[in-house]
Amino acid sequence: MEVRIQASKIGKGRKGLCQGNAIPLKQIINSLREAEVLLSQGNTAAQAARHLGITEQTYYRWRKEYGGMRINQAKRLKELEKENTRLKKLVADQALDLAIMKDVA
Repeated sequence: MEVRIQASKIGKGRKGLCQGNAIPLKQIINSLREAEVLLSQGNTAAQAARHLGITEQTYYRWRKEYGGMRINQAKRLKELEKENTRLKKLVADQALDLAIMKDVA
């Protein structure tokens, strides 16, 4: 199963990873690794982000969320976040059902 991350649209006419389409998680992890190499060569974060075709803000957001993760770890994180959201909705629905039952009784 391939996990894709929805990227927001960036500046008009800009070429790169973010074009308003979902980006495969594997590509994000690989981009972060490439950025690490660029940074170790003395480039700034802004230069590395520009090389990757993303904004500096996107680079920092990705680094915060996925930095140091392997692809399988990042996939597991996304699966757990999805499961957590599903369970929260289930609990909310059950709480609503319980409140309705109490009102009826």
